[in-house]
Amino acid sequence: MTFLTILLKSASLDRIKEAFPEIEIEETGEKIRVPLKALKLLSKILKELGKGKPVSIVPNATEMTTQAAAEILGCSRPHLVDLLEQGKIQFTKIGKHRRIKFHDLNEYKRQTKLKQRQLLAEMMQDDEASGL
Repeated sequence: MTFLTILLKSASLDRIKEAFPEIEIEETGEKIRVPLKALKLLSKILKELGKGKPVSIVPNATEMTTQAAAEILGCSRPHLVDLLEQGKIQFTKIGKHRRIKFHDLNEYKRQTKLKQRQLLAEMMQDDEASGL
């Protein structure tokens, strides 16, 4: 079983309890210790790439332009600027230019998805209560 084969078996990763498990690279016989979080992250990356999805690794502190942030959210730049001005997403201003931290954008995205799930659950409960 190769290193990559081990990573793709997520059930195997879930059973590992060590913070720095030792893995063996079959081709070379080399044994190395790798942080479990890094193994899980690499597993997720490989799974997404295997599905043909693009993967980017971006530090949380990375600042981006309003255009790049709008593209990540899938909205127009003017709509994103409205969200910024309403205080829904934190940003800094450098001269006339707004910069958004990747972490802040992801937090907004996470909160928005959570609200959507809650509203959907409420709608389903209302439908059930009304007999639909």
